[in-house]
Amino acid sequence: MKRFISLCLATTIWLVASQTSKDNEIQKDYYQSYNYEQIGNYDEAIKVLVPLYNQYKNGYTLNLRLGWLFFKSKRYKDSLDYYQKASIISPNSIAPRLGIIRIYLKTQSYKKVESASQQLLKIDYYNYYANLYIVKALIAQKKYDTALFVVRKMLVLYPTSVRYLEELAKIYKATSNKNLYQIYKDILILDPNNITVSNMKKQSNVQNLNL
Repeated sequence: MKRFISLCLATTIWLVASQTSKDNEIQKDYYQSYNYEQIGNYDEAIKVLVPLYNQYKNGYTLNLRLGWLFFKSKRYKDSLDYYQKASIISPNSIAPRLGIIRIYLKTQSYKKVESASQQLLKIDYYNYYANLYIVKALIAQKKYDTALFVVRKMLVLYPTSVRYLEELAKIYKATSNKNLYQIYKDILILDPNNITVSNMKKQSNVQNLNL
């Protein structure tokens, strides 16, 4: 009996040590990947994770991470594959859905941005980024009234959000809204060196604007 207990104890200790070793290796691989990402070496950040992915192909975090890294390296087809797999593994997760929408936005697939965003908004109606992305897609398609509705909805929740104020400025500029200059002022109060406003002013050849 004592021998059996000793054998079980030894086996347990071995299993714990083995799992600890695996955990340390996984942590090391992720750490290296993040370091490569920080210096913009996305190929190496991906390469480090390949052996790990070969062991855990159905790992949600790994698929999400690779989706992001391929997105950063502008390999959008690969990125889409990993984000879609992460979404299948964890159907209610928002992160891979946002990743997919970002790809559609980058590739100017605005109809797909609308569709994917609308699906996400059924889960999370006030999701900050899903609403922002759908606004960008709507503006790109000149659907200004719908874009304005979404922007106003979000500015009720985030009245000082520079990103949404920038989108509002784009809508006002496109529709020749008289409140455009006031939005410029509001943005510059929050972000004095705002590039979007600066570029819009140049494009509009606005002169002698008392900002």
